[in-house]
Amino acid sequence: MAGLGGLLALVLAFASKKLYVYEDPRIEQVEELLPHSNCGACGTAGCHNFAEQAVAGQIEPGRCTVNDPEQNKNIAALLGVALGDVEKRVARLACAGGKHVATMRAKYAGLSSCRAATVAGGGGKSCAWGCLGLGDCADVCDFDAITMDMHGLPVVDGAKCTACGDCVDICPKNLFSIHGVSHKLWLACRNEDDGDAAEAACEVACTACGRCVVDAAPGLISLVRNLAVIDYEKNDTVSREAIERCPTGAIVWLEGDRVIKGKSAKKIIRIEPLPASAGV
Repeated sequence: MAGLGGLLALVLAFASKKLYVYEDPRIEQVEELLPHSNCGACGTAGCHNFAEQAVAGQIEPGRCTVNDPEQNKNIAALLGVALGDVEKRVARLACAGGKHVATMRAKYAGLSSCRAATVAGGGGKSCAWGCLGLGDCADVCDFDAITMDMHGLPVVDGAKCTACGDCVDICPKNLFSIHGVSHKLWLACRNEDDGDAAEAACEVACTACGRCVVDAAPGLISLVRNLAVIDYEKNDTVSREAIERCPTGAIVWLEGDRVIKGKSAKKIIRIEPLPASAGV
């Protein structure tokens, strides 16, 4: 038995040397400077993978949008690389149809979850594309960047948002997407019905009137399936002129978390929710 034990010890010692994989000690040092949230906002599989890529020179320290900026500077100093100029990205919601402007065809009574409501006949909202307002996105956000307003719509706090994409994945209506903060022109609607039907379901829906297309720089905005589609590849041609004649205020200009509508947008002063089946 003693001989067998000694033989196994020799085999293990030999194997450990043959199979040893060197890991740069800087990887552990970089990982210690990261937030350990493993959110994936940087596009990697987690903080350890981010550290590996940073040490290998495959990703810039500034790509971690969750980390404290000073910690990212420390990582850059440790590795002797540039911090990297990375534009902040945030989650955006393509819906402005709160309870006070969007009609309901039925009242949903069930599990308080957008996903459950979607399965149960679409959730009861007249607009089949609209936000159901049950807060799955707020519940899944680990950074408390999403709150629900008085009208049942998610509000994203740009300062807290890390662009991790959890809200994008969980929304059953596919209303969230991740955008750079330089994308100031935004369509807060996904209703693909024609003009009259869309506005009957929601007072702030895009009616595909085409005024924004005419007023914007050539090729910046097009109409696809009754919706204004913005080409952010031409973001350098963006101006606020595109929002000014929108009759419903569906296309807006974003200054941080502030939403600006055009001069021609209807003024909504109603606060109370619309009754079920109103206007349908």
